[in-house]
Amino acid sequence: MCELFAMSSRFPTEVRSSLEAFARHGGLEGPKDGWGLAYYADEDVRLVKESEPASGSDCVRFIHDHPFVSGVVISHIRKATQGRMAMKNCQPFVRELGGRMHVFAHNGDIDTVRLRAHMPLRQFHPVGDTDSEYAFCALLERLRPLWRDLATPSLHDRLGIIARFAAAIRLLGPANFLYSDGDALFIHAHRRLQGDGGPPRPPGLHVLARSCAPGQNVILAASVPLTDEPGWQPLLEGELVAAQGGSIVARLDSASGKAAAQFGCVA
Repeated sequence: MCELFAMSSRFPTEVRSSLEAFARHGGLEGPKDGWGLAYYADEDVRLVKESEPASGSDCVRFIHDHPFVSGVVISHIRKATQGRMAMKNCQPFVRELGGRMHVFAHNGDIDTVRLRAHMPLRQFHPVGDTDSEYAFCALLERLRPLWRDLATPSLHDRLGIIARFAAAIRLLGPANFLYSDGDALFIHAHRRLQGDGGPPRPPGLHVLARSCAPGQNVILAASVPLTDEPGWQPLLEGELVAAQGGSIVARLDSASGKAAAQFGCVA
């Protein structure tokens, strides 16, 4: 299956070591049908994608030799299940909504026929032909009313819409995804193939909280832990987490249907 990686930090920081470990999964230790990276800079997004394996990519080497800093990063390694190997089908996907750049990456295999039937599109349309990009467009359709005034909606309102969207696509297939609107990073875990030949099952994503330099907090999310350090925590099936400034600020457990109280920095 595809693999996901994301980072949220209080202060812009580089993710060179994490991306190095993640890139090895694209061709050497895992899927090799393309890769992509999106990171926020000055309220815009820089996007790099290739339909070639990440492990041998000159672009990945360039990023390693010329590291960038950012407060939010989303990356994806593709295992093609729907759509041919092409740039347009590589993730992350990026769109503008409400004067902000929005980024999305998905790991799973959604029933596209049922997805199109249950979630028709009006304003946003995919460029490629993957279930993932269609799902992103469907999510933006649902978020669009919140962004009409070009002001950042409340986290509570955004979390509610994203949670309902996640619950709907979980019925159509494995639905791990990362989504950011530049203000918050949303991490949704479901099921994924675990490499033992069995059917998809939890955990779909793991998270790690780091406290680095004084005052610096970082949240990492990945399909599988990227390091041997303690602290990687598997997310529950259907769990939705929101991170801002390197701290988890809200989480929703689908089993209880209740959002946990918001809390501050995570050590």
